[in-house]
Amino acid sequence: MKKIRWGILSTGRIAHKFASDFRHAEGGELVAVASRSKTKADAFAQEYEIPKAFVSYQQMIESPDIDAVYIATPHTLHLENTLDAFEADKAVLCEKPLTVTPDECRKLIDRARDRGCYVMEAMWTYFLPAVQKAREWVEAGRIGTVRHVKADFGFRVPYDPDTRLYNVELGGGVMLDMGIYPIAIAWHFMRSDPDHVEVIARKAPNGVEDDVVVLYKYADATASLSASFRCTLPNRAFIIGEGGFIELPDFWCARECRLFDRNGEVDRFRDERTSLGLNYETTAVNRDLLNGRSESEIMPLETSLVFQRHIADVLRHATIGLGPHRH
Repeated sequence: MKKIRWGILSTGRIAHKFASDFRHAEGGELVAVASRSKTKADAFAQEYEIPKAFVSYQQMIESPDIDAVYIATPHTLHLENTLDAFEADKAVLCEKPLTVTPDECRKLIDRARDRGCYVMEAMWTYFLPAVQKAREWVEAGRIGTVRHVKADFGFRVPYDPDTRLYNVELGGGVMLDMGIYPIAIAWHFMRSDPDHVEVIARKAPNGVEDDVVVLYKYADATASLSASFRCTLPNRAFIIGEGGFIELPDFWCARECRLFDRNGEVDRFRDERTSLGLNYETTAVNRDLLNGRSESEIMPLETSLVFQRHIADVLRHATIGLGPHRH
């Protein structure tokens, strides 16, 4: 059976997680890795038994032995790296955020469609069995009409302006790193733009936002979302309907979901996986490519553009004491 041949661009922390989980994915094989450091490329290849290590991103992208590229570089390089992959007619799975601005995202989408190239943002949360089960419960009407989404994601990250998370030149700030997850879970269950937004944000000494609270108002629902580098948050999502609610502990990497009605817990789903969970998105991309699909149905490009628009909107109003903003 044909398998999709993958190359990994960069050898940072998330690339290690992707490679570690790859053995649990179906329909693909990991054949190459690229780093600008020969030592890192060779060590990474040896650790994960990858046949080929490149010391040039471009050489790996242009390799005829590669079908798809996983991009794990800093945020600000995603557009450049993805466009380079398109030029070599390679499919792309790009780490989130797909780009750092809506304009960049539109440019990437237009180029993908012009060239007929497959690209998907690595919003792995959408592919987790527990998140898919929660959506199944909502669509089955088990909590009634959704009226509220609550989600927060935060861990204490000591301030260091030279690290990627705080570095202005590398797209630092909590919204593009952690804030994208609450934004994504709200969209996943609401599927509409809010018509009223309020933001309270605090900033690190170099000006990047490091603690953000967002309130969305929809026609008949609300969402309250938080992200923080300043402190560890509960890191849970709640999907609340007129007849009950769903809890997703550690929702961004969810292993379970719990269903409650007015009398207490009535159902529970537990994912007994042995992987971190990145394998589900990889398997989905492999299936798309093997079946000739041009885009993911679960994580389409228009959803990536929604993320970019919503994040940009929050960042425009990320000021302490800002009043409500109406679209």
